[in-house]
Amino acid sequence: MSGTLNKVMLIGHLGDEVKMHYFEGGGCVGRFPLATNETYTNKQTNERVTNTEWHNVVVRNKGAEICEKYLSKGDKVYIEGRLKTRKWQDDKGNDRYSTEIQCIDFTFLSTKKESESNTMNSTTRETSNSTESQSGGNKSNISEANDDLPF
Repeated sequence: MSGTLNKVMLIGHLGDEVKMHYFEGGGCVGRFPLATNETYTNKQTNERVTNTEWHNVVVRNKGAEICEKYLSKGDKVYIEGRLKTRKWQDDKGNDRYSTEIQCIDFTFLSTKKESESNTMNSTTRETSNSTESQSGGNKSNISEANDDLPF
């Protein structure tokens, strides 16, 4: 088989707000850092160790606008895309490289706003359990709300 595959799937938390750049032709690009964590137990010390890996995510056009509108630092998101390495020269003329995740698809998993809202509304939810069961138990969450979005 002579085909190749360049596919990345990540679940992580935004390390910063989405930074937008708009072009004269009407297009735009959004960039944000995404943190993924790997946790393991050190067999010698029996300590839990967490390693964080940072990924530079790039989203284009409509997807970028949606990410800017709905995502904030700390939010958890699923990203699908491909690796792309850019090359440029720094101020001293040295070649520099940056590997990015060119986002093709994404799903919002949780937001800080949603978590804060759930904390503030926990008392209301506890007192309205009978109403919830009558309405089918529909709880508002960002992934369900995204089912109606055109992406």
